[in-house]
Amino acid sequence: MRQDGPVSQAPDPVAPAGHDHGPVTSPVASPAEAPASDDVQVDALPVPARTWFQRGSLDVAADLLGTLLTVASPEGTVTIRLTEVEAYDGANDPGSHAFRGRTARNAVMFGEPGRLYVYRHLGLHHCMNIVTGPAGHASAVLLRAGEVVDGVELARARRAAAGVVDSDRQIARGPARLTVALGIDLSANGADITEPGGPITLHRRPDVPRPPYATGPRVGVSGDGGDATRFPWRLWLTGEPTVSAYRPAYRRPTSRNSPQRGATSA
Repeated sequence: MRQDGPVSQAPDPVAPAGHDHGPVTSPVASPAEAPASDDVQVDALPVPARTWFQRGSLDVAADLLGTLLTVASPEGTVTIRLTEVEAYDGANDPGSHAFRGRTARNAVMFGEPGRLYVYRHLGLHHCMNIVTGPAGHASAVLLRAGEVVDGVELARARRAAAGVVDSDRQIARGPARLTVALGIDLSANGADITEPGGPITLHRRPDVPRPPYATGPRVGVSGDGGDATRFPWRLWLTGEPTVSAYRPAYRRPTSRNSPQRGATSA
């Protein structure tokens, strides 16, 4: 899925993941988080400072795997453990919304790191990103999928109201489903996730090693940004049933007199 968003230097390769997760580069093992357990109080876990997000989007993307994103609303609170993300790198990335510069839509990406960039895709659903890197660089990480670890009933009800949910693993399996489960829409665009106790917060468990993760091409990104060799910037925890299936960008039939165009998600 194209974010129109970011990344820095790619991490070393990782162990291959499930059969439907798409092409895999090499395996990587680096420290990160583990699933929340019943005896862990999410609110008591550290909330990364803004400087934590002020790094290359690919570096932040790897460290986001396994972290816990909590959204509190009048309806209740839902927490998701992130299992799949995509990195985008602004002007350096033809798959990024910011590749051709600043617009009213992507303005948040050019601001300070640690804020949400939320956009509406094809007028149908919302996708959410976390802004990374120094202000003005316009890099970000698209949140693609996760496991609901708290507020499952509320998340399931939101998803059921928006479509069919055949199992709990499908509640936040994909970027559109993830935002529905969390109750995220355009009103969250620009939200600061670095404030402890805020309505939208990210929590980390730096003392817990991260399970292996894999990397591969981003979902639905066409053109140069979809080059699996240059941009293996989709990252996912291996063996995770909540990780979405890989789908290449759809390309419309073309004639000899017209350039080929790829239909992407944003």
